[in-house]
Amino acid sequence: MNEIIIREARSADVAALVAIFAADELGGHGDTTAPEVFGEYLRAFERIATSRDQTLYVAEREGQVVGTFQTMIVTALVGRGSSSMIIEAVQTRGDMRGQGIGARMIEFAIAEAKGRGLRLVQLTSNASRSDAHRFYERLGFKQSHLGFKMALK
Repeated sequence: MNEIIIREARSADVAALVAIFAADELGGHGDTTAPEVFGEYLRAFERIATSRDQTLYVAEREGQVVGTFQTMIVTALVGRGSSSMIIEAVQTRGDMRGQGIGARMIEFAIAEAKGRGLRLVQLTSNASRSDAHRFYERLGFKQSHLGFKMALK
């Protein structure tokens, strides 16, 4: 009954995903459930859904979207031309945290990467998310790099 199902996101999921992102107080991404910007999310969803190297997933429990993450496959010349997976935008609905949903999503992504024969799985996490950092370390991730950003808009 409480099984967590991981599946590719559908356009009908976008409103639930936007609500999860908008409720994130630490992210600082400016996400909002304001109806006048919903079209921006739908356009982004279509770009992701039609990309062969990106996949947007949802975690579903009892028919409700309770979490999400996105994967991107990148190939670089470094590492002898190997490919790796980037996991992005990992979020569990606020009222569902601490129930194993995040771990299930990450384990799913790792299994997908292994199944594709990828070299590694990597992710970034906002520096202020100390709970998330401990979570990723418990799952076997090692902090190995220092990240930088430059806002363009």
